[in-house]
Amino acid sequence: MSGILNSSIGRKFAMALSALFLMVFILQHFAINILSVFSPDTFNEASHFMGTFWAVQFILQPVLIFGVIFHFVMGFVLEIQNNRARQVSYAKSNGAANSSWMSRNMIWSGGFILVFIVIHMIDFWVHEMNVKYVAGDMSGLINPADPTSGFRYYEELVVKFVPIWRVALYCVGFIFLALHLLHGFGSAFQSIGANNKYTKALKGVSNVYSIGIPAGFIFIALYHHFAH
Repeated sequence: MSGILNSSIGRKFAMALSALFLMVFILQHFAINILSVFSPDTFNEASHFMGTFWAVQFILQPVLIFGVIFHFVMGFVLEIQNNRARQVSYAKSNGAANSSWMSRNMIWSGGFILVFIVIHMIDFWVHEMNVKYVAGDMSGLINPADPTSGFRYYEELVVKFVPIWRVALYCVGFIFLALHLLHGFGSAFQSIGANNKYTKALKGVSNVYSIGIPAGFIFIALYHHFAH
């Protein structure tokens, strides 16, 4: 692994793999969260499974945390390297004419997404870790002493989206995610060598994913704010 990361191409390849992994996770995260709009009971069941199944908690969750940290660290490393390279070539090249706004500002969209992820983790993940592994409550129930009280996940989600400032923050966060994905999706596939005759179709899938998934998350936040 360290050998791969010693070269610029290797670092871009590893960066692309981490991006693809995170895009799969985002899709899975959206698939569960959208259930909260159409079926609160199914959302509760899915959330309880993901929050208590040992393979998710002790294998997938650490891998996900590593993937997030690796992706951001590698992104900053590649940005520093690119800036050093541009100091030589700027006199000959008009960057604005040769690249999109999204590609030139990946570091800024990524930086805001990082801040957003930290706030999101404090909002949901830290609370979950505290309830399950500090307080020792793995029941997932609103009232652990009452088996008929029902699961707490839907109730907690709805409460989170009551303050308008949090809804606004989530909307801005997912707009930045869309901007990041509009360049990052295609760039990731290009870095792993998938830039071939399917490029046009891949561009279409990229646009659908990059705009559709963030828009879906924004819809979920707005729905729960105005419906409750």
